[in-house]
Amino acid sequence: MTTNEKKKMSPTKKILFSMLIGLVVGIALHYIVPDGYFKKSVLIDGIFFLFGQGFVRLLQMLVVPLVFFSIGTGVMQMRDVSQFGRVAIRTLVLYLITTAIAIAIALFIAKLLKPGVGMNLAEATKSAAPAADAEEAPTLIETLVNIIPKNPIESLANGDMLQVIFWAFLSGIVIGKFGQELKLLEDFMNVGNDFMMKVTALVMKAAPIGVFALIARTFTDIGLGIVGPLLTFLGAVLGSMLILIVLAYIPLIALTSKTSPSHFLKKVFPVYTFAFSSASSNATIPLTLSSCDTLGVPREISSFTIPLGATINMNGTAIYQGCAVIFIANAYGIDLTFGNLVTVILTAVLSSIGTAGVPGSGMIMLSMVLSSVGLPVEGVSLIMSVERIVDMFRTALNVTGDVVSTFVSATAEKLLDKERYLSDEKPEMEEVNF
Repeated sequence: MTTNEKKKMSPTKKILFSMLIGLVVGIALHYIVPDGYFKKSVLIDGIFFLFGQGFVRLLQMLVVPLVFFSIGTGVMQMRDVSQFGRVAIRTLVLYLITTAIAIAIALFIAKLLKPGVGMNLAEATKSAAPAADAEEAPTLIETLVNIIPKNPIESLANGDMLQVIFWAFLSGIVIGKFGQELKLLEDFMNVGNDFMMKVTALVMKAAPIGVFALIARTFTDIGLGIVGPLLTFLGAVLGSMLILIVLAYIPLIALTSKTSPSHFLKKVFPVYTFAFSSASSNATIPLTLSSCDTLGVPREISSFTIPLGATINMNGTAIYQGCAVIFIANAYGIDLTFGNLVTVILTAVLSSIGTAGVPGSGMIMLSMVLSSVGLPVEGVSLIMSVERIVDMFRTALNVTGDVVSTFVSATAEKLLDKERYLSDEKPEMEEVNF
């Protein structure tokens, strides 16, 4: 290894560094630059918006083909259909159960901390739009029926993630079963997957600039003005996340692997930090897959479960929703019954299915959850100022949950490479040089 290679900063460190610079620059601009045209139109809604949203659009561009080829390839490589069925069911159940546990923890912690109490916005409910005007969560039957695409090409074009996943499943099963007759399609799927990994690596070269712009824009706008009820809300969210990791993730890892979770946490930390700074589950997929490799999980398992998790496993988002529901209810002086809380859990789990892992997707889910218990949907605006900050934390937890469930599934199938898991190997994202 040359001296230059040793000194070269990893992509994760570059993004974290740009995030810190964005934080410092944003706070400085908030307090130094006076309010007016330059601050609002040139900086916040001009330069920072251009580069920040440009990066977000690049991430959104990756979602459909990346998920399709990753899942299709993973299913195709799993030649044993019965094994595929076991892995699929176990992973799906784990995703849904951990999401339900996450939101239950959030509701409990938020009830204890009482964020939003004292804001006295009860009068605002009189002018609030009725819940019927808000987007409603689909029923279980509607969700199941909507999984099947009427036109796969249309589903791919529209970014209908559940339908894209269904088509990827079906394609992978058929190509894997009839590999010799469908060699051309098998090669296409493999090449498509490699291509998307390289495109993602190329897009992530712009991540330091994009992350800097997103963070700088947020803090140029709000500064350090996260006080009072919003600070309590943030405390409830972060506290719930920590409790989920300590009481659910770590015991799951320890019980299934029968080893210290320290190896797992060490190898997943780069993934957590990358997901935190990029705020996109899908952009993190290549690094997440690399992390699973170092954990000893076979690629035929992880290339199926990780893209699936990026779409439907929303532990971090569920925690955010649980805390937000209590915060908004307290702010408007509305008492939620035990039945309401159960409805929140069920609606959050159901609405998490099919939400693409891109920045900001949690707001749609939150609107569904609020309308399910009759809370004013416009209450979402109360937490918009900290949305970007919370988005980074919840994405990081979402991705960590994907790896935990993947690890547990591989261990249950007795496919975990213990020697590799206990090694000091570190995950690395593929870099593309032109």
